[in-house]
Amino acid sequence: MKKRPFKTGKPTKLTKKTVQERINAKMKPPTVLEAPKHKTVQPLSLLKKHKKNYYLGNSPKKWPLPTAIILVSLLSIILFIPTLIVLTFGNGAEKEATSQEKEPEKSVELESSPFSVAVMRSNLEKVESVPLETYVAGVVASEMPANFEMEALKAQALAARTYIVNYKLHGDITEEADVTDTVQHQVYKGETELKEIFGDEYKEKMNKIKEAVNATKGEVLTYKKEPITPAFFSTSNGYTENSEDYWKEELPYLRSVKSHWDEGTPKFLDQETYSIEQVGQALSTNLPADKALAIEISRTDGKRVAELTINGEAFTGREVREKLKLRSSDFTIEQKDDHLVFTTKGYGHGIGMSQYGANGMAKEGKTYKDIVNHYYKGVEISTVTDTAPALVAK
Repeated sequence: MKKRPFKTGKPTKLTKKTVQERINAKMKPPTVLEAPKHKTVQPLSLLKKHKKNYYLGNSPKKWPLPTAIILVSLLSIILFIPTLIVLTFGNGAEKEATSQEKEPEKSVELESSPFSVAVMRSNLEKVESVPLETYVAGVVASEMPANFEMEALKAQALAARTYIVNYKLHGDITEEADVTDTVQHQVYKGETELKEIFGDEYKEKMNKIKEAVNATKGEVLTYKKEPITPAFFSTSNGYTENSEDYWKEELPYLRSVKSHWDEGTPKFLDQETYSIEQVGQALSTNLPADKALAIEISRTDGKRVAELTINGEAFTGREVREKLKLRSSDFTIEQKDDHLVFTTKGYGHGIGMSQYGANGMAKEGKTYKDIVNHYYKGVEISTVTDTAPALVAK
């Protein structure tokens, strides 16, 4: 064994001390080492719980409590402020939008009228003088649904104005009134009645109707420079009727035309069932209820019943419709034991302009002029001043 070389020179104090300590250690009796009481052996699971984390370098310092509070506060503010801004300004915008929606809607004013209409108010039993354009608006609101298309409402306004101008020129007018407010002439309702009918939607609906009336101000339909009888009704059976097929008078501008827009509308189809005895009483004839009835039907150009022959007796389609209160004179009859089932198409007499048909045309982009020229043949749009100067002069 090779001896390690020792450096020559005076040994340092550290070297002497170290050697002496080793010699003393050899001379001391061995001591028994006892495990510290606080370092008892513990189960592995407990050791894991008390396992310390060791870090490279210095162990992390604990944050002082005030600093931690400040940092948490800053973090909360950073997260909370955007939410606060959105809520604050969002609510403000919402309130602003709400306040804008709640602004009262301005009422549309009707244009001036050249004359007034004396209307017999049936419920009040008195005559009311109503400016022409106000009267027209009241008729449109009463005769056609306000939710119809604007062009359909314009067509209705034109028909209503034409009717009253024609009636004031050629109608059977009493000393007290020009017309009544019932279906005898045209249905008319005033402001108080319409407010009850329309409720909260009164202003909105009347504004729409007034716009339609103003858009046709002073206009009337004429045939050979004379105002026409602008018949109208709710719903066709797919065709309109020649005037002479329901009324007695033949009018050249009230011809049967196709009106497919009515199909599928709310009043297109209906069904009524009566006992044979009820039908016999309504038609003032005796009908046997214990056997099959002989029924024959002929039809008009408008596909409505021209004549019904039942058990050998003949009736016009109009008679049957009116006496049985059917919606239309286009009907079929089916016998079921001692009952008769009447299935009708359309609603109304069928002459002139179909209101649901007009609305269907408007939905397709047709104008009110297109509508009236479809349902009234050979007519022109004129003015009250040119057509009825005598009425305007009054």
